[in-house]
Amino acid sequence: MAKQRKAYDVLIIGTGLAGLTVALQLPERLRIGILSKGAMTDGATPYAQGGVSAAIDATDSVDAHVEDTLEAGAGLSDHYISRLVATQAREAIEWLIDKQVPFSRIHPGAGTTGLHLHQEGGHSHRRVVHAEDATGLAISHTLTSIIERRANIELLEGRYAIDLITGSRLGLAQDRCYGAYVYNSATELVELIHSPCAVLACGGASKVYLYSTSPYAATGDGIAMAWRAGCRVANLEFNQFHPTCLYHPQERSFLISEAVRGEGGKLLLPDGQRFMDRFDERGELAPRDVVARAIDHEMKRLGADCLYLDISHRPAELIRERFPNIHKRCLELGLDMTRDPLPVVPAAHYTCGGVVTDEAGRTGVPGLYAVGETACTGLHGANRLASNSLLECLIFGSAAARDIAASGARHESLPQLPAWDESRVTDSDEQVVVSHNWAEIRRAMWNYVGIVRTDRRLERASRRIDLLMREVHEFYTHFRVSGDLIELRNLILVAQLTVRCAARRRESRGLHYTLDFPSPDEAQKSSTLLVPARPRPFAHLRSRGR
Repeated sequence: MAKQRKAYDVLIIGTGLAGLTVALQLPERLRIGILSKGAMTDGATPYAQGGVSAAIDATDSVDAHVEDTLEAGAGLSDHYISRLVATQAREAIEWLIDKQVPFSRIHPGAGTTGLHLHQEGGHSHRRVVHAEDATGLAISHTLTSIIERRANIELLEGRYAIDLITGSRLGLAQDRCYGAYVYNSATELVELIHSPCAVLACGGASKVYLYSTSPYAATGDGIAMAWRAGCRVANLEFNQFHPTCLYHPQERSFLISEAVRGEGGKLLLPDGQRFMDRFDERGELAPRDVVARAIDHEMKRLGADCLYLDISHRPAELIRERFPNIHKRCLELGLDMTRDPLPVVPAAHYTCGGVVTDEAGRTGVPGLYAVGETACTGLHGANRLASNSLLECLIFGSAAARDIAASGARHESLPQLPAWDESRVTDSDEQVVVSHNWAEIRRAMWNYVGIVRTDRRLERASRRIDLLMREVHEFYTHFRVSGDLIELRNLILVAQLTVRCAARRRESRGLHYTLDFPSPDEAQKSSTLLVPARPRPFAHLRSRGR
């Protein structure tokens, strides 16, 4: 039985930009715990190459940013939320500048003056603020260094959140968040963490697919935990595939930034011909869903393993200046992007749906918030506009922090909570069940619930996932937890929810494209909402604990 108990005023699960924003904008009088499955910088934010979109240039406007967001969202982006985010974008950039994030500049200047702006697919203007081609890494390092100096914040690395503790799951009359059970990978014990406010900032679920640009941690933990706690989820059928992931045997998840196409990069067939103009008048600057489907179509038509992205016609010095990290990594792999086209394929990149929240990041469970890629705020609709993701983290991370601060919740007022009970489980002697099911679920999702879908493929995926869920539930019930088992349990649940959402949408819209219904249907222009049954008490879910 776990002996460790901790208590915080706010528990933040995840260390990407959304979680760090919440932590840094909360009052320093609050005691804050931040969980990370690995090191602090192991989340998705450091992998974000592009930047943060904001209407800063004199020729740009908030209205244009909103229009581009709505067009990319294929009719499902919330107008109010889109305008709220675009309106607050400049202020969010100023906050990062104030925190000394080293954004690229045309010339030295204060505030937003002199910032260099990229243009990416789906944007009508140059509006992507960036730090060379490693924006997320620069932001993550800057904010993490500040977090590490805050006396009111405790960093809990090597921790896997298992489940949220809520009133309904404890059999209490009041259904609210009371904390979480957390697996410590160093001690192999489960800790009980008390907290009247929990923030799910766990990222998305792109690792549910075989090929992904996301880090290992993107296993849908926040979405799965929120669903088990009784929260609604929406739009999980909209999985964004980045069009240009580097195709190389030594590098399976290195993406080639959207900005490469924004700076003039051309997509080519194996024979050197361009093809994007046949699919969209915007060519290489069409939104990601259009470009990813076009690449997928041409690869299947030709039986090609990959296509190519070529920017070698641009000056070599400009390429090295604008994309130093991409250039360096490609050189390490024997590819010189100043001279040769780069081999590329689409890969799962971003989860546009997630836990339904309001404009303050609140979920349907009092005291529980979701921010960043875990959440479904209404901003992205059926397809995310490039570089709106980091912006969303900033806007809703700030909003959640303000709401939590105003709530006045403190950990001293919490009821006594039951410790995690492992008295009726044993160590696993068949760990192969976890590794085998992990590989099988990701391949099934890639084959049947990928860029192009059909009813038959979805039915096959559903049958396979249901079987795997039963196997994993039995394994989880009888054996002690591990990091891999916790992630697999979450991954399979999110896969099931994704298939359910996809099966309900009998049209093609945004990132959801089905050969059975290849056109959009205005009668279906609404979000796909899944509502869970009332959560069952812990004792009814497994043999351990209550």
